[in-house]
Amino acid sequence: MISIQPAMLFALLALPASAQEGFETDVIKTSCGNLAITFIGHGSLMLKFDDKNIHIDPFSKLADYSRLPKADLLLITHEHQDHLDLAAIELIRTKDTKVVLTEKCAEKLSGGLVMKNGDSKTVAGIAIEAVPAYNLLHKRENGQPFHPKGQGNGYVLTCADKRIYIAGDTENTLEMKALKNIDIAFLPMNLPYTMSFEMVAEAAQAFKPKRLYPYHFGDTETSRIVALLKDNKEIEVRIRKMQ
Repeated sequence: MISIQPAMLFALLALPASAQEGFETDVIKTSCGNLAITFIGHGSLMLKFDDKNIHIDPFSKLADYSRLPKADLLLITHEHQDHLDLAAIELIRTKDTKVVLTEKCAEKLSGGLVMKNGDSKTVAGIAIEAVPAYNLLHKRENGQPFHPKGQGNGYVLTCADKRIYIAGDTENTLEMKALKNIDIAFLPMNLPYTMSFEMVAEAAQAFKPKRLYPYHFGDTETSRIVALLKDNKEIEVRIRKMQ
């Protein structure tokens, strides 16, 4: 099942403040109220659930974060500047913001909770699982992977009866393909740093998220992933502005 329509409109009073900035927002029903997903761009997302604002990898190039809601929970997937942007973080972090990050990120940003690959914790009332995020094939000229194993996280968040997987910068790893009961998945699709559309399709067909949002896709032609998964009725592909 394929959906490439514009994001659904929601009652004005229910729209996140980010809607005023022109970002697309999808609102998804859960067993405990609505989950609003705002698509900032690149690897940057904002979720609102249970009156909590959850920012993922805020990046100043994409938005004026001084105009966006302050973070109750902030997740950083890895240490690269387009994911760990200290200027953006300063604008949305308060003394009460809970920060989840990796060991490498903690070298640059203090006061956060380090989660290693495989860790599970509840933070700000949200159950979080840290999933390994790394390259299998694509490497720099010096032979080192763009994202070495053990340094980056993807995160699975449980919001009531919905499990949301935000993959971070990764390829189609065994750990990703072994995921279970994922309702919403964000998978990166830009070469050479993450995955080709074929890799995304293979991963999605393995763990079968109910909704797939390609993200961090740069100039990749998103119609290719739609075509590859068009016959899979278990996965709804949603294309949003996430370059």
